Amino acid sequence: LFDRLQNYFKMSGEVFAVEKVATKPFSDQKPGTSGLRKPVTTFQIKNYTENFIQSILEGGLGKRKETATLLLGGDGRFYGEHVMQIIIQIAAANGVKRLVIAKNGFATTPAISHAICHYSADGGIILTASHNPGGPNGDFGIKYNTANGGPAIESVTQEIFRVSKELTHYYICPSLKCDLTEIKSETYVIENVGTMTVEIFDSISDYTRFMYSIFDFSSIRNLIAKGLDGESQFRILIDAMHGATGPYVQRIFHQELGAPLEDLIRCNPLPDFGGTHPDPNQTYATMLIDKMKEGVHHFGAAFDGDGDRNMILGGDGFFVTPSDSLAVIANNMKLIPYFRLTGIRGLARSMPTAGAVDRVAAKLHVNFAEVPTGWKFFGNLMDAGRLSLCGEESFGTGSDHIREKDGVWAALAWLSIIAETKKSVANLVEDLWKEYGRHFFCRYDYDNIEQNKADMIMQTLEGILRDHSCAKENLGGDFIIESMNNFQYRDPVDHTLTTGQGYCIKFTNGSRLVYRLSGTGSVGATLRMYVEKYESESTRIHMEPMEVLTPLIKVGVSLAKIEEHTGRSGPTVIT
Repeated sequence: LFDRLQNYFKMSGEVFAVEKVATKPFSDQKPGTSGLRKPVTTFQIKNYTENFIQSILEGGLGKRKETATLLLGGDGRFYGEHVMQIIIQIAAANGVKRLVIAKNGFATTPAISHAICHYSADGGIILTASHNPGGPNGDFGIKYNTANGGPAIESVTQEIFRVSKELTHYYICPSLKCDLTEIKSETYVIENVGTMTVEIFDSISDYTRFMYSIFDFSSIRNLIAKGLDGESQFRILIDAMHGATGPYVQRIFHQELGAPLEDLIRCNPLPDFGGTHPDPNQTYATMLIDKMKEGVHHFGAAFDGDGDRNMILGGDGFFVTPSDSLAVIANNMKLIPYFRLTGIRGLARSMPTAGAVDRVAAKLHVNFAEVPTGWKFFGNLMDAGRLSLCGEESFGTGSDHIREKDGVWAALAWLSIIAETKKSVANLVEDLWKEYGRHFFCRYDYDNIEQNKADMIMQTLEGILRDHSCAKENLGGDFIIESMNNFQYRDPVDHTLTTGQGYCIKFTNGSRLVYRLSGTGSVGATLRMYVEKYESESTRIHMEPMEVLTPLIKVGVSLAKIEEHTGRSGPTVIT
């Protein structure tokens, strides 16, 4: 035992020198809704990465940095190993007292969010560009999360950006190299600074134990082994898309729950995600969709590059929209042990997300909130005890167990509900529609638009809002504008006001159009148009979505003059 402890707690004999490196600020290091995302080639520009890390330490941790514990991990994408060592070197030179790092520097974003709280860290740096493509010609990202495990709030990211614009130098220990391959703790002596301890932890085991505390694994294990009828296996198909969830999926769904390994696909993480786009939607997760349509499996789930997004499918490829997925979980929360213990404190969604969960919240008589896009807006409500479950239309679902959305958690929530109700995915969704009506929904993405063209679209919408030029006008069919606004949000906890979050047009028939520019792309501008139409008639809830939505889509494209401003006849992606 003594030998093992001696090996775990080790003091490096070398004294590492600190260098002060002169640099010039970059003007484009403003974090978006989930950190700074750029092409890999941008992060490879001399001092670009170093500048941003120094800015995080000064703007994110501030005066606390010299006594701070910082947690590190990443989704395994290209360039991550190199940047991880840079962070260690800069943290040491800046006097950070303790680094807690996932083994091999590898962890999902949800696992890191949990670990930040579990290890009492003052914050965390996550190396991910989430669902964006990877590889030498792909994207890279650096994201700062605060002590609650959630994305940095606006005031913190603004301070990081301010520091980045004024930076004249950074500090680094260039000779310090850390081995991240073994679970251990080692202390390094930093010249004229003091010591820094580096602890390597097993994020997969930690996260698995955490999931055991939330769900009834024996119930899910019994479902997979015996099925809905108690006699035949319930086949699940999980697609990790060569992202960070792969080892977690194998540990949880195979080792703990008994699913066959052959039903867990693309679980080997790759730095370029196998040359694919690790985004779990109907455009990029076609491998899962095609396999589910074969009719062999009863439940399917896909997760994105860093494991915070999910797509849920039922037998024969039955697709569950993110808004319906959120509403089904909300409608059955009492079946999940965690919520039986904590109670239901509130429900929420992002503004562009279809309003199915609104109706569930009304039935349950619980708090409901509509927030801007960006998971950080949910965090304040959770910390204040006002929110238990929330989601976004961009395939993000989560609860107050952490302060990030969580793909594996969402799949386990669905399996828990299926195990308790003995109902299929399709039956659970159809029950939702019968009780509350159906919110038909789709999203049009116009990627990599020139910024000036994107601005022209926004100006067109601002003109409609300002002049009331379409108020009460019949735009075809039964589409008459009832109201329009540029969404803003007053946080009920800290009372901060967030403005300019997207144009929302509501129609007298309950339909809705939303337009906003995304903050998660790496180049150009991405325009998103969200299209929602509500149907309560039982004869119409099973119609094909595009049959219902096409007339409204035409109205939306025409109103904003999208084709005129962009020269494009259609979107890049439809989800």
